[in-house]
This record gives sequence, structure tokens and C-alpha cells, in this order.
Amino acid sequence: MPRYECEFEAEVLAAAIQSRWPDRVDPALREHASKCQVCSDVAVVAAAIDTAREETRELPVLPDAGRVWWVAQMRARREAALKAARPITATQLIAGACAVGLLGACFGATSAWFQESLHHLATIDAPGLLAQHGALAAGIGAVLVLVPAAAWLALRKE
Repeated sequence: MPRYECEFEAEVLAAAIQSRWPDRVDPALREHASKCQVCSDVAVVAAAIDTAREETRELPVLPDAGRVWWVAQMRARREAALKAARPITATQLIAGACAVGLLGACFGATSAWFQESLHHLATIDAPGLLAQHGALAAGIGAVLVLVPAAAWLALRKE
């Protein structure tokens, strides 16, 4: 099969690769390509390749399989560690609450002024005190309920 070459083939190819074909090229080159079989084939093939390149540029780039596997392994390990730590965290919360209760009991049993304050509180009219300081009592009660509930919800999500 005979090989055909054209002196303008490189110019047509360069124009097609640079996305200048056919609008932004010299009209004489366009006219030549319409008459020359080699140049018209080069322009058609280069335009098809340029179109395919533009289409693939819009597609998302996927990471390689090794990286996907590695990220999945790291996530599985992290989730397993969090799952294994849940009972430990719950035990630590219970132990902390017991320690605070024990410290409070020891403080109450050994402190003379605290015992006197408790005795004084026992002699106070509770309904009258609650009527005077109801908002404060409601706030303290809300904190005593909401703080453990918030801790439980935070630990439950992990």
C-alpha cells in the first residue's frame, strides 16, 4: 500500500490538538484540508481524540484500588477500636461517679461545719425555702439531669 504524506499534515495536526481546528486557523489551510485526503483524515481523527479528551476530563478521578483498600482497613480498625473502648469508657464513668460519691461521703462525715450546715438545713422550712429559691433549685435539678444525659448521648454516638 503506498504511503501518502502532505506537507501541511503537521500544521493541521497542531491546530486540531490545540483546539483551533477549524474555526481559528488560516482559511487557506482549511481549504487545503477540504481537498487533501491526508489532512482531512488527520483533522477528523485529531478532533475525535480532542473530543474524547474533553469528555474524560469531566469524569471524576477514582483512586487506585490499593488506596481504597488501605483506607477501608484503617476505617475498620478505627471502628473496632472505638467499639472495644465503649465498655471501658462506661466503666470509667461509673468509677468516676463512685469516687465522687465516696469523696463526698468522707467529706460529709469528717467535716464539722458541713454537719452543722446539714443540721441547720434540717431545721429550715423546706416549702418556704423552695418558694424563695425555686428557680435556683430547678436550675440545679436540670444540671443534675442534663449533664449525665449529655454524657450518655455523646458516648452512645461513638
